[in-house]
Amino acid sequence: MIDRRTLLGSGLALAATPAFAATTTDLASKRPAPADRRFVSKAVEREITRVSKQIADPKLRWMFGNCFPNTLDTTVKMGVVDGKPDAFVITGDIDALWLRDSSAQVRPYLHLAREDADLRRLYHGLIARQARCILLDPYANAFLEDPNARTKLSWALADKTEMKPGVAERKWEVDSLCYPIRLAHDYWKATGDTTPFDAQWAESARAILRTFREQQRKTGAGPYRFLRNSDRPTETLMLDGYGAPTRPVGLIHSGFRPSDDACIYPFLIPANYFAVTVLRELAILVMAARQDTALASDATALADEVAAALRDYGTMRLRDGSEVIAYEVDGFGNAIFMDDANVPSLSSLAYLRCFDRADPLWQRTAAAAWSETNPYWSRGKVIEGIGGPHVGLGQVWPMSLIIRAFSHDDDVRTPRNILRMLSNSDAGTGFIHEAVDQNDPAKFTRDWFAWANGLFGELIVHLAATQPQLLQEML
Repeated sequence: MIDRRTLLGSGLALAATPAFAATTTDLASKRPAPADRRFVSKAVEREITRVSKQIADPKLRWMFGNCFPNTLDTTVKMGVVDGKPDAFVITGDIDALWLRDSSAQVRPYLHLAREDADLRRLYHGLIARQARCILLDPYANAFLEDPNARTKLSWALADKTEMKPGVAERKWEVDSLCYPIRLAHDYWKATGDTTPFDAQWAESARAILRTFREQQRKTGAGPYRFLRNSDRPTETLMLDGYGAPTRPVGLIHSGFRPSDDACIYPFLIPANYFAVTVLRELAILVMAARQDTALASDATALADEVAAALRDYGTMRLRDGSEVIAYEVDGFGNAIFMDDANVPSLSSLAYLRCFDRADPLWQRTAAAAWSETNPYWSRGKVIEGIGGPHVGLGQVWPMSLIIRAFSHDDDVRTPRNILRMLSNSDAGTGFIHEAVDQNDPAKFTRDWFAWANGLFGELIVHLAATQPQLLQEML
């Protein structure tokens, strides 16, 4: 049976054709015509104009203009449910909403929401949609627009798990429940608006806590299992769909990584750090928005418990004796060091506010992840960075470079080199892709990947605020 990886990987052959490898001599906008844009924000349009004026390099300016509004232009479907805004945000080339992707896709516009009622309507709609999705099935990672429909994703049709109407795919990933909390918290911080945080949203927050506690698996395997018939072992879970054995130590199990690849050891450490951080943010938010001391106390208690387990089980030693954050562990003393480009990753823990980027432990870990110590880091003729097993070796994910630029912008050389590599590896499309062949940018996956496009736009806005002189240079 074809799976998501095979379907999207087929883009490698497509991407090498002239249609995708166009030259950039004509830097005409790649945005849809105004009448064809799915969502329009006057604040975003002003921001494109403002930031573009600061970018001296023509190609970089062109890429920003294409990428920054890509989520709004192409992926948002607005509606009304129960008299309130509803926003269904697809990931791009797949007609489904991922909790992770949709949260990250709209993040670049948060700083503009206070001044734009249309954007606030979008955030209201997405926060409400995510709450309904979580209440439908907190173990699912992707959802359909119609909550009564059955999945049409070819790779998910025969999955052995409890598939419900409205669910597109049911891979349990800790970060799938972290991202909606992060979006809700950061929307509130950006706007002061507590309107979206109604009783339904609070119930979804309780469902998140309940699911996290179930997946600590203190008294048994819990209710989730997943099996898929595939020739790729990363598409299914071992031991009758429950995953590799663990010792219950207080960490939260994850069946799959944010790449949608199966974990080797079920305690995915970057996801657990992300969970701790957002649980503390949830406690702050529910007190501000709902004065819910019980929910806040429950979130704080779980965060404290997982944080204590991370201190005891979340690190390992490399061959040179240096202590680093592990990627995955099992609680028995086994650990793996690697990093994957998808966020949360070890490299992204400073970007995600889980670590201060000056923290020596995180710095050692990030340096090791961006080196041959990480089996999924590679350097080619065009680009260097982190990939992962999802696409294959030698395939660098531009997302990993963007995260590195966010986390290492204290040295201007790092973001400058990264901007140059990103500009040189778009294959003339004007967009950011999922993975790029390290030696041949004409070979890439996913010509429509809104999360990566938005993350690139977010980086350019960040650099315009923190290092405007960098954008005023030619690459």
